[in-house]
Amino acid sequence: MKGKFPSRKNVFAQRAVHKELSRRRFVQGLLGSGVLTAGMSASSRVLGNDFADASNRPNTLSGKTFDLLIEQRTVNFTGVPRRATTINGSIPGPTLRWREGDEVTINVTNRLQQPTSLHWHGMILPFQMDGVPGISFPGIAPGETFQYRFTVQQSGTYWYHSHSAFQEMTGMYGAIVIEPAIQDNIQADRDHLIMLSEWTDEDPMYVFQKLKTMGHLYNFNQPTLPALMQDISELGLGGAFSKRDMFNVMRMKPTDLADLSSETLTYLMNGLTPGENDTLLFESGQRVRLRVVNAAGNTFFDVRIPGLPMTVVQVDGLNVQPVTIDEFRCGPGETLDVIVEPQQEAYTVFAETMERTGFARGTLATQPGMTAALPARREAQWLAMTDMMGSMPHEVGAEAGGDDNHAMSHDSHSGMDMSTMSGVRARHATTEFGASTDMRVDFPRTNLDDPGVGLREAQHRVLTLSDLRSLNKPENVSEPEREIELHMTGNMERYSWSIDGLEYGKSSPIHFRHGERVRVHLHNDTMMTHPMHLHGMWSDLEDEHGQFLVRRHTLPVQPAQRVTFSVTADALGRWAWHCHLLLHMDAGMFREVVVA
Repeated sequence: MKGKFPSRKNVFAQRAVHKELSRRRFVQGLLGSGVLTAGMSASSRVLGNDFADASNRPNTLSGKTFDLLIEQRTVNFTGVPRRATTINGSIPGPTLRWREGDEVTINVTNRLQQPTSLHWHGMILPFQMDGVPGISFPGIAPGETFQYRFTVQQSGTYWYHSHSAFQEMTGMYGAIVIEPAIQDNIQADRDHLIMLSEWTDEDPMYVFQKLKTMGHLYNFNQPTLPALMQDISELGLGGAFSKRDMFNVMRMKPTDLADLSSETLTYLMNGLTPGENDTLLFESGQRVRLRVVNAAGNTFFDVRIPGLPMTVVQVDGLNVQPVTIDEFRCGPGETLDVIVEPQQEAYTVFAETMERTGFARGTLATQPGMTAALPARREAQWLAMTDMMGSMPHEVGAEAGGDDNHAMSHDSHSGMDMSTMSGVRARHATTEFGASTDMRVDFPRTNLDDPGVGLREAQHRVLTLSDLRSLNKPENVSEPEREIELHMTGNMERYSWSIDGLEYGKSSPIHFRHGERVRVHLHNDTMMTHPMHLHGMWSDLEDEHGQFLVRRHTLPVQPAQRVTFSVTADALGRWAWHCHLLLHMDAGMFREVVVA
């Protein structure tokens, strides 16, 4: 088995080749598949092999009964034909339009050679309809049809995806738009879906196996000589080397922001590459609603429309008090609806990846085929001290007193004692959570006003969790009866991800008593942001004083951060709770929740 994987000795020799491949992939994305497969339209990439081609123009299906077919088809996003897993022959799958209060029936037929499933992300429904194999149902066997049936109890923007193996990374996802039973409080003249996703020409299982061998394989944002010279100029020789020693001692990468990058991923907007440039039409003077869904398996996107402010009106399908911003970070599993009022003829909708190696894009325009300038690309930023160690001990008192705990800049750690930091890290790695955990944060930060690494330097308005307020406070909510704390843990060298140091296969379920109110503390002991998704129940985010802020179904938890929410265990049955970075979930950052 190991013979398939690159050895450490050969990895650096291969990186030059990888960089050239990445450059080619970037150019291919800009040219678009219509050029690469000359004479073929972007939505009909006929390739003449034993599989039909997939379309990236999904149908919109409405009503109460839906028939979905899961099968393999061929795609070509990079100039190389590859097999994909499609729903009704398209990537993304069909957009499903439901109405609040209706009972819907979805018949899902599996024509794959492997079991499959569909999970209705963020939906409140009976656990038997949740679509998680091994927890809520056995899965859909090859050749079988499974019937999902439930009453739609909510409205807004949601999505659905496979919960089997890595099928989500091979194309199995689609959007859900639910009309309110009475009247939509969000008024708009146009309504557009923006579904962000990613594609890899590699077999996702092979990608996962390579990461298990070397967790940093796809990270090429390494410190460079010019960066060292700049730090020497700004910090002095000692400060520059101390800055690097900290990461060396702790066996960490200062730009370890994502597991995957454009070295293997092509980024898509509504199933189109940057070169294909999806067009979202509007007329002068119109209010436009953009429903943004992050359906990527592994990528955080920073979304902006240069020159056009956005007003956030809905998050995770629920209305929020409007807040006007210029950019927001959207993690896998999250949805955000914004209102824009364009004044020009064309704007670029730009979704840049958090690690800054690539982007998805489209154009908001008055006519098809129009384009607008692409914004300048930004450099990847180093993780800050607070991304690794949380609040320093001397800051904890100030934080408890209510002072803002803004993240330190990347050069604020030059005077730290490296041996002390290393000792704390090593001690906790071996005494509490075991060998599958390589660090522990003793003093996590609790501030929610941090936009995250790469956005802290922005001069424009960037959305943070502290900006969000539900439009309506949940009714009949009691004070929590008890509290639990869960640590998100991992070991990047082993590419092991877990909760409380235990991978899913070694863990036991979390038990909630039916009807009880529980306060949950999510404590991130890693250097990566994890979008945590609890199935079947709402997560009521709280500030550091325990005050309710906003209701969510997916909560991003930044490095060395502690996020608190309360949940009412009002859904009987067995549910999943996991990081929505697909590779992290599969590596073990997953728990079963039993409500009885």
